[in-house]
Amino acid sequence: MTAEVHNGPVGRWRRRTPHKAASENARGARPDEPRRAGLRLLSSSLTRRILAINLLVLAVPVGGIFYLDQYQESLILAEIEALRVQGEIFAGALGAGAVSIMPGIGQRIEPLRANLLLRRLVEPTRTRARLFANSGALMADTRDLIGRSGAVHVVELPLPDGQTNVAQRVMDAVDAFIEWRPGRGDLPIYREPAQQSAFDYVEVRQALQGDPSYAVRGEGRSGIVLTVAVPVQRYKQVVGAVLLSTDGAEIERNLRAVRLDVLRVFSVALMVTVALSLYLSGTIARPLRRLAASAELMRRSKSRLVDIPDLSDRADEIGELSASLRDMTSALWTRLDAIESFAADVAHEIKNPLTSLRSAVETVARVTDPDQQRKLMTIILDDVQRLDRLISEISDASRLDTELSRDRPQAVDLRLLLGALADIERAAADAPKLDLSFADDGPFIIFGLESRLGQVFRNVIQNAMSFSPPDSTITVAAMRAGDKVRVAIEDEGPGIPDAMLEAVFKRFYTDRPGDRTAVSGDHSGLGLSISKQIVEAGGGRIWAENRSDEQGRVQGARFVIELVARPA
Repeated sequence: MTAEVHNGPVGRWRRRTPHKAASENARGARPDEPRRAGLRLLSSSLTRRILAINLLVLAVPVGGIFYLDQYQESLILAEIEALRVQGEIFAGALGAGAVSIMPGIGQRIEPLRANLLLRRLVEPTRTRARLFANSGALMADTRDLIGRSGAVHVVELPLPDGQTNVAQRVMDAVDAFIEWRPGRGDLPIYREPAQQSAFDYVEVRQALQGDPSYAVRGEGRSGIVLTVAVPVQRYKQVVGAVLLSTDGAEIERNLRAVRLDVLRVFSVALMVTVALSLYLSGTIARPLRRLAASAELMRRSKSRLVDIPDLSDRADEIGELSASLRDMTSALWTRLDAIESFAADVAHEIKNPLTSLRSAVETVARVTDPDQQRKLMTIILDDVQRLDRLISEISDASRLDTELSRDRPQAVDLRLLLGALADIERAAADAPKLDLSFADDGPFIIFGLESRLGQVFRNVIQNAMSFSPPDSTITVAAMRAGDKVRVAIEDEGPGIPDAMLEAVFKRFYTDRPGDRTAVSGDHSGLGLSISKQIVEAGGGRIWAENRSDEQGRVQGARFVIELVARPA
């Protein structure tokens, strides 16, 4: 294979190294008996991802130690430059001391003198020197000892088979892993024929033409051989060439030292990274696992004794998640309690008209007086109407949460909504006078469900009308209050007892003394409760208060509905 040859001064050279598989002994050993907690932690997908990402980030710069191209190139260029300087010194000494002039032949190198001189020159160095005549023949080689019996070739023999133990083999494998560099197989292989000549080396042929040159070749599985050829001249006549070669051991030692330093730092960083990754995954995966297990146990269990772990003292997202899950669980139990209470209230409210209806039906079958039968039939019709109204409003209340969560709020103009409701209520023949006013120019735009907001105002207005005496006035006034819109509905009725200002919004609450319709089908006690639920679902609030004159006498009731206005 032809070597890569560079003529003239030392130029730039691109490193190429062979591929070699990493040793399996470089892998770390696993503990034989890890703790169960450790196994659970390592079995977590989140833990594995954290470890993989951190180790990948750590492995990227460590992998760069196998690609020290620029550093290795500088070492090779420095070594070649040193060989070139040595070669020029050796060539000058040989040209002055080992070249003689033979009559009729001209200048020639004397082999014995060249061998002795070349060996003396090479002794302080670690290089191998060979001298080739201009005819191409090998005249001297510092690996050969010249004696009376001729040249003796000196070769360093390897250890006999079986002399290496297991520890040495492990160290050799680790060394092979450290010394592995991709691209080494691209170099031409250094081959040395048994009978060498100048024509076996491209750089020597180039030197015999008067130009110094060098070559870089691969040797074995991981080594390199650097050669520099310099012409031997006397009186500007090329009489031979000196070939200096070295095995690049110093370069390998320098690269090995750099890699070992990087691997030492990597080992420490690896232990720290694994420890921190396990700690990080423990602070994340373990509480998440606890929260997930508690949620799963709560899903499977019907008991309220199962509780979500309280991690709210953590100032991070997991603490927020724990607090949110606990709040959600509390809201869920509150909703279940509300459903249970609602079911109990419904059963109680339905039971009253059913009891009255049953008693009237049993009595009407026994009486014979027509007047009594008509009265009983009137009671039966009233109870049936109350049941019908009660069931309708219960059905509407039960669908309210689902409808509020499903439908998308839209912009609603209260001017148009309240104006339409006022026109509808004024159309009733026996309705009190309704006065609608707006305190300012608005705008009175809010976000909500128009049908449900209409239901809120209709319930409150009808409630005010039911308590208002004849020829009275219902006042509906709207005003802006910052980012809120307030609608006040006032009547001229008897007002509300102070102790009952909150109770009027409870389900099935009615307080109409002396009014038969309070126990008939006209009033179910769900209107204000439904109104409060709709208003609070939109972020607003509703409350009741009494109107008083200067002497403190009650002039009627006032219901205030406060809604969030749409930003201008």
